[in-house]
Amino acid sequence: MALWMEAGSDPVTDKEKADLDAIAALKQSSALDLKEQGNQFVKKGKKHYSDAIESYTRAINQKALDDSETSVLFANRAHVNLLLGNYRRALTDAEEAIKLCPSNIKAYYRAAKASFCLNLYSEAISFCERGLEQSPSNEDIRKILTQVNSVKTEQELREAKAQQALSTAKGLLSAIEKRGLRFGKALYQDLTGLRKPTIDNSGSYRIS
Repeated sequence: MALWMEAGSDPVTDKEKADLDAIAALKQSSALDLKEQGNQFVKKGKKHYSDAIESYTRAINQKALDDSETSVLFANRAHVNLLLGNYRRALTDAEEAIKLCPSNIKAYYRAAKASFCLNLYSEAISFCERGLEQSPSNEDIRKILTQVNSVKTEQELREAKAQQALSTAKGLLSAIEKRGLRFGKALYQDLTGLRKPTIDNSGSYRIS
């Protein structure tokens, strides 16, 4: 529970202590009520998602709950941001939830999902692996890890093919330039149509 006070303002009487305890209890109760309101807004559907975010935010700003409960609030807000497509905000909230409570499994899942949606594949894999360290049998995290690895592999293959094509094109251009040939765009099309020059095994160029 957090209750900020000015320096030198610590309670000195039993009544002051009781008053502060009562205020803290009210703030805690208010934060929990706001959390429940947020949950209900989520259940009502998309039209109420912004209300849910507002409720969770107000609950967080109460600064009245312990780290574990506050972690849940951030993870819940991350969930709604994911539903709204606010992936960067969702990632920020999920990361904060993890900082407050490293055992918050839902926070790892939502951080991984947000990272995946942002094409941050390495980060998504890291969140999945950290989440699985906490809960090795979690099927939701395993499922998204499989998806991320699949997409990441496809991306790496595409990048490798593109790099190979670029390397081939550079080698071809170099070979043509060494022979003193210059192709303008129009002339090249006139000469070759849809055909492209290539280098054969002997190092000679030809139109194919």
